[in-house]
Amino acid sequence: MKSYGLPFSCFLLVLAAAIMLACGSPVSHVSLPCRTVPPVTSSSVPQSIIVCPAAADAKDFPDGEVQFVAIGTFQTAPSPALLKAQVWGVCQQNNPTSAVSITNSGLAQCGAGASGEYSVFASDMTNCLAIGPCGTGCFVSGYAKLTCP
Repeated sequence: MKSYGLPFSCFLLVLAAAIMLACGSPVSHVSLPCRTVPPVTSSSVPQSIIVCPAAADAKDFPDGEVQFVAIGTFQTAPSPALLKAQVWGVCQQNNPTSAVSITNSGLAQCGAGASGEYSVFASDMTNCLAIGPCGTGCFVSGYAKLTCP
């Protein structure tokens, strides 16, 4: 049997990812790297955090509920990895707000009358002087954008 090698395999992987992202499945709301990240298995402190999805419009999600995840990059494997514990919050124009609720697991929902863009953040709890509004006081935080109708 003929072997086509690594370049052809990479092409097939990219093609499959493009097809999956083009389809209208609910998973398509989350970018590919966010779906393939393992959970953190060590007690390492993350060097940086990204929040996925990076931008979301609540009207595009069932019941307007958007599930955010926090992914940390670490000096040790596995990296990147889903964070076990983080502080979640929401701000609008750098001010705390209660117009959008967010759970300890990153599930956000726009409240009645909420409209416009909101900043969703996840901060590493092990690396904070004090947890302040909008992720301040923590050395490692990640941010995403949530649009409410």
